[in-house]
Amino acid sequence: MSLLVISSSLNPNSRSRIMAKEACEFAKPLEHQLEILDLKHLGLPPCDGGPSYSHENTVRAATMVSRADAILLSTPIYNYSLNAAAKNLIELTGQHWKNKVVGFLCAAGGDSSYMSIMGIAGSLMLDFRCIIIPRFVYASGAAFADGALVDEELRSRIHELVQETLRISRALKN
Repeated sequence: MSLLVISSSLNPNSRSRIMAKEACEFAKPLEHQLEILDLKHLGLPPCDGGPSYSHENTVRAATMVSRADAILLSTPIYNYSLNAAAKNLIELTGQHWKNKVVGFLCAAGGDSSYMSIMGIAGSLMLDFRCIIIPRFVYASGAAFADGALVDEELRSRIHELVQETLRISRALKN
């Protein structure tokens, strides 16, 4: 069993990165093969439909996605959708997402964008036959203070998402 946690925010003060770190901390004792892909530190090229697919960082990201049994994608919500860096990653590594179990951790400024992740969830299901965990985590700015997660209910929901993702992934692997 391997779990890949992707932090897609490029913002140094990212709340979605805080959520990704919480998921990793909770998963460490549960999962022996935990990998973290932080797009802020990877430097992916923009998807151009050609040479970008063979860029060394694209190959590295694709390898990590390929190795994973399950993926937690942590993303900020901008303009009622996941951020461009996450979409770019999916465009660059698309075929490597095939048949993965995928969960979402979403950080947004307010409560109005709750359904915004559904577009990419639908795309992953239809294009790559991913199994989407319907219990994704959505958090507004009120759950954070001074660069930390302060909402215990949110922390609990992150832990539940990790457990559910691993449970479903194990069941499908067996």
